[in-house]
Order: sequence, then structure tokens, then C-alpha cells
Amino acid sequence: MQIDAKGIYYRELNEKIHQLVKSGEKNIKIVNLNGQRYIGTGLKDKDLIIELNGTAGEDLGVFMDGPTIRVYGNAQNGVANTMNDGKIVIYGMAGDVLGYGMRAGKLYIKESVGYRVGIHMKGFLSKIPTIVIGGNAGNFFGEYMAGGRLILLGYTNNNDPIVGDYVGTGMHGGEMFIRGDVKKKYLGKEVGIVEVTKEDKDMLKLFVEDFASEFNLDAKEILSKPFVKIVPVSKRPYGAHYVY
Repeated sequence: MQIDAKGIYYRELNEKIHQLVKSGEKNIKIVNLNGQRYIGTGLKDKDLIIELNGTAGEDLGVFMDGPTIRVYGNAQNGVANTMNDGKIVIYGMAGDVLGYGMRAGKLYIKESVGYRVGIHMKGFLSKIPTIVIGGNAGNFFGEYMAGGRLILLGYTNNNDPIVGDYVGTGMHGGEMFIRGDVKKKYLGKEVGIVEVTKEDKDMLKLFVEDFASEFNLDAKEILSKPFVKIVPVSKRPYGAHYVY
């Protein structure tokens, strides 16, 4: 089923989407998307596939729990906000605060992203939310992470530094993998660099191959460059500032 989003207010568009899902539709294509917000909010059907053509607005996939969304264009801020499960694939770039409080699922961005990606990612029980970014990331990458996994490739945009300042500031859980070299001066004081294990390499291979298959990239070339693994070295980084 196809919806032309040109000139449609975001509430009306989302109502149309939810009506189609309620009626049993499994494949929805939206064209002429121009910043409409909250696409996919709270949807739970794991067999549902939504194709977006244009620019996705704020909070794409917020509270989503199962569906797959592919964006043939760019996305604004807050993608996968508190997402419980599912897969979001963005064939362009995306903005700030991606994966805020994300509990599970996958978020793939082909190109670069903004600031505070992965902030407060948590995971949920045995689930590990994972964000893979093909380009570069801005400041505060992985800020206050409590769980989950960030994989930054710097593959599709090599003109700028792969990551900004304050990597992992306040991080007290989860892990991140950055392809190439990361100088310690860019790291927050709560994190450190540790050795990449065989299990890590096996995991990276699986995710990079899946990522590359989505965007028709060369997984072997991406994996030919080593990764840096960054983890928290303090479980309670600001405990000394509390009154108890």
C-alpha cells in the first residue's frame, strides 16, 4: 500500500499508517515524505515493513517494537528513541540524539550522524541494542551509555575526524567499537581502550556484513582495518558528587 505524504500533517499521516497496520497491511510505502514526525511510533508487528522515500522527521521509530523501517533519504533527530525492538535502516545521514534510551533492535545509518548518538542506551534483559554508522559522528558519542553497542565505521565519509570530543562521557555500561585509531584526548574520563577479542571480531563480522548487504558496500574492505574497543572503566562515575 502506498501513501503520498505531500502536504499531509504528521498526525494525519500517522493515523493513516496505524489504520493500515490495524487492517493487516504488512508492506507500506510512503513517498514525498518531508519531515513528518513520529513515523512508526509504538508499532509492534514484526512482519511489518515500512519504506519511506524522502526525509523522515523527529523521533522516527519511537517506542517501536518489531517492524522494519527503511528510509531512502535522510532522517532528523531522535531516531529509535526508546525503541524496544525492530530494525531501522537509513540510506543517507541522520541527526542528533539517535538511539536515546534504546532497549533493543538495530539502527543502521549509511552516512554520518550528529551529536550525542547512543545517549542513555540501556539494553533490556538479554537484548543488546546496536547502532552501526557508516560515516562519522559528532561530540558526546555514547554519552551516559548504560548498555548496548555502538559501531562507528568512518567508511562512507573520510574527510572529517571519525568522531568528536567527549567520547563515552558518563558511560557506565555497554561497549563501542570505532574503526581506526582514536586518540585518548577525545575520550571521556569514564572510559578506556581495551583489547578487541576474538568474540568481538566475530560479532563485528556479523554486523558489518549485514550492514554492507543493506547498502551494497564491501564488507571485506571495511573489516580490513582494525577497530578500537572502548568500554567504561567506572561503574559510578559521578558517585562522589552525590549526597548519599
